[in-house]
Amino acid sequence: MSDQDDLFESDLFDVPAGEAPTRELNETRFPCGQCGAVLHYKIGTSDLQCHYCGHTNQINRSLEPIVELDLERALRTLQQAPLVEPVTDVISCPNCAAEFALGAHMHSGECPFCGTTVVTGTGAVRPIKPKALLPFAITAEQATQSYKKWLAGRWFAPSGLKEFARDDAPLNGVYIPYWTYDSDTSTAYQGERGDVYYVTQMVTVIQNGRRVRQRRRVPKIRWTPVSGRTARHFDDVLVGATRTLPRTITDWLEPWDLDNLVPYTPEYLSGFNSEVYQVQLDEGFNVAQASMDRIIRSDVARAIGGDQQRIHRLQTAHSDTTFKHVLLPVWSAAFLFRDKSYRFVVNGRTGKLKGERPYSRLKIALAVLAGAIVLSAVVYVANESGMTSSFDNGVDVWRTDTFDTNRWPIGTR
Repeated sequence: MSDQDDLFESDLFDVPAGEAPTRELNETRFPCGQCGAVLHYKIGTSDLQCHYCGHTNQINRSLEPIVELDLERALRTLQQAPLVEPVTDVISCPNCAAEFALGAHMHSGECPFCGTTVVTGTGAVRPIKPKALLPFAITAEQATQSYKKWLAGRWFAPSGLKEFARDDAPLNGVYIPYWTYDSDTSTAYQGERGDVYYVTQMVTVIQNGRRVRQRRRVPKIRWTPVSGRTARHFDDVLVGATRTLPRTITDWLEPWDLDNLVPYTPEYLSGFNSEVYQVQLDEGFNVAQASMDRIIRSDVARAIGGDQQRIHRLQTAHSDTTFKHVLLPVWSAAFLFRDKSYRFVVNGRTGKLKGERPYSRLKIALAVLAGAIVLSAVVYVANESGMTSSFDNGVDVWRTDTFDTNRWPIGTR
């Protein structure tokens, strides 16, 4: 193995491939230099703070650059690496020596006996270490207010739910694992371009209750075979690497200010939980590819032009594909309403919220009934006034200018 390969493995893994140190060798705590209590990350700063005496310690920011790693090389290295024996889930608190279980998908949490924050070495659980993170910027109090405002504004919610919104739901701050992918793409395509033209035809319409023949300009489509090639660079296509939260929720929390990522430093995890990735690197890229394909398809439609497009064949090649493993902050909580659990999450940077909520069947039924009454009244008035409707024979036109790649929830450039 060359020195360059050794350097790549040191960037990719926390520990040399094949080694499986126990978590006891990797547990970290951050004691207060003034009173000895545990320091927690102070949200919105670069400091650790003691909740007892108020003493702060500045976090020494890592000088290690946030680099993208070659995807193909990483997958090859992972495939060739020896299998790692599973690590026990029982860890020993470095403060009170109590032993307790930390979930296999977590690498930071609190001791249930003395409250000491424990951050385990990420390589003890998964081989690929986080390269960067976004520290929490939204406090628990701000996240709670966002939750209450969201809950109180839900339409068709049971009446008792808005009263429930006045209660406090305990929030859990957790860093969620993500993958980001960069890739240069080149796509060959074949399809058809549709151009709309008009012909004059006699059509039958209804006027004042009578069938009338009229001349109308009727749209037709002229299809022309086309082929070509498009290219696009994708930057920081984000894929959630957790199975704790469904992808619909992790996608909803976007956008993230990834330009403000800082190099991974365990101090930022103090006082919070942190998950290790459960979605593997290659699986995450498959998800990213699906997102890229949707963008590429819109690019191809724009390249074909015309008023409508038919795409018969796409063949995309990826090159210079890189990735990084990052941790992003989320406030998470659940509440019980009528013996059923509902959960919600808050973006720890922006306060954007996504949640589950109950619905009132009675309110939905009343709304449907009211809508039906209004529609019936409109039809009655129209009939009484002699108003009629006529529809021309035609086609829906999918205009090329309806494609707006800025509306897609992943970064491109």
